[in-house]
Amino acid sequence: MEKRALITGITGQDGSYLAELLLEQGYKVYGVVRRASTENCQRLEHLLPCLTLVQADLLDQTSLIAALEESQPTEVYNLAAQSFVPASWQQPILTAEFTAVGVTRLLDAIRKVCPQARFYQASSSEMFGKVRESPQTETTPFHPRSPYGVAKVYGHYITVNYRESYGLFACSGILFNHESPRRGVEFVSRKITHGVARIKHGLDEELRLGNLEAKRDWGFAGDYVRAMWLMLQQDEPDDYVVGTGQTHSVEEFVRLAFDRAGLDWRRHVVIDPRFYRPAEVDVLLADASKARRKLGWQPRMSFEQMVHMMVDADIAALSPAVKPRARAA
Repeated sequence: MEKRALITGITGQDGSYLAELLLEQGYKVYGVVRRASTENCQRLEHLLPCLTLVQADLLDQTSLIAALEESQPTEVYNLAAQSFVPASWQQPILTAEFTAVGVTRLLDAIRKVCPQARFYQASSSEMFGKVRESPQTETTPFHPRSPYGVAKVYGHYITVNYRESYGLFACSGILFNHESPRRGVEFVSRKITHGVARIKHGLDEELRLGNLEAKRDWGFAGDYVRAMWLMLQQDEPDDYVVGTGQTHSVEEFVRLAFDRAGLDWRRHVVIDPRFYRPAEVDVLLADASKARRKLGWQPRMSFEQMVHMMVDADIAALSPAVKPRARAA
């Protein structure tokens, strides 16, 4: 039987890494893209000849049904969301429509069109929020601290509900922070490495950040998409926490990034209260022992390797931008 996958959010960081993985595994890969004047397929450019893109939107169930009918997937990966936490305070209702109700639209479309397809929902460590215990496992109670976190809790539980109500093979991956050179520059990890590269090239003098004391369990996105795929290869559907089991502060990320570029972060970083969250999530730390035990998954790239990879990529990406200026001088 031909393996066919449909990925929502394929133009994002995780979508591009997952598409690479599935193509390597011999899948025919379909990607959902929203109708826009200019599609942001920058992360997929090297894969476009191998992909089939279909237009659909998590806000419109009719388009999702059409995408499922066209692709006839054996696996569906829902990676699409309004995924930037700070924006969820500015756009709480839109975040709920995409990140919460959008999951229901997609699940219900699967139930009607291809109920045998296996489904992956991208849940988030932000659901734990004000953590009740540390480290966090699959049974740790949720206490989200942002509209994004609240929406993800809904998406998580509606996935469980459709699994229990309709017998769908539906899994949720509770993924902790995962980064890469493909991360959007609005996220703090990439904001740091891109800022370091700009300072290294003399394009900026300072980098403005918020809470340096916040701690996260950071891993490499390429490792985490492998966990998504492994979940859908099991005999029974289940939910899994995915993380490294190590926590690092934003300050530690900053220090590593600046050190990689041969810079002293204290000379360039400015603390800006505008970047503090209305309700902060202080510490997130994964207990991924279930994923290790049942999926045979573990991260391959260390935190330090990941930070270095991101800094190197941003410095290299900006190099052409500074050459004309150097010649003019």
